[in-house]
Amino acid sequence: MTDTRKAGPAFQRWLVVMAKEPRCGAVKSRLAKDIGSVAATAFYRNALRNVTARLASDPRWRTLLAVTPDTSVRAGVWPRAFGYVGQGRGDLGMRLQAIFDGLPPGPVVFIGTDIPEITGRHIARAFAALARNDAVIGPGDDGGYWLIGLRRTPRIPKIFNGVRWSSPHTLDDTLANLRSMRVATLDALADVDDGTGYHRIGEAAARVVQPRRLT
Repeated sequence: MTDTRKAGPAFQRWLVVMAKEPRCGAVKSRLAKDIGSVAATAFYRNALRNVTARLASDPRWRTLLAVTPDTSVRAGVWPRAFGYVGQGRGDLGMRLQAIFDGLPPGPVVFIGTDIPEITGRHIARAFAALARNDAVIGPGDDGGYWLIGLRRTPRIPKIFNGVRWSSPHTLDDTLANLRSMRVATLDALADVDDGTGYHRIGEAAARVVQPRRLT
């Protein structure tokens, strides 16, 4: 796993943003079918920029960008002022689990960049929930989820075995793996995976897709 993060305190709240290198044709393929590859890539670039800018400066946690492919860690396409970690190999569950296992001590929360409306309030609620629970999950409207977090103490559980990713079963499969643990549930948020989702957020989508530099 390629890693550019710096040493931190012995116990740290970690917010990890999962991101793909924002190249046209490599991101938001479902959305691209509805609005075109150029517009879909612009949406992804700006959603990434906006979400990370909104969350990374919050002193209540440390934000890492987990990027794929790993070779893009040192590319000049990512927002600055971050630590970066490569996602590594395998399916999404294997990559998430590897980062859960590998980060220094402290609770870890993962989000993606498909939900432009994520705010610091959502992340703060997730970490607050982990003070009282083993796991926290933010359900989506499509059978998946927009946030997953673990307290990681007294152990780091394996929670992604057999999960059917990108399907209506993703949330239920993950909850089945968490059934012996205390799990908090956050508000449901809708992601932007297709034209319907893109148009549903209306003016917010229009602001997000304005051309902007990632840096």
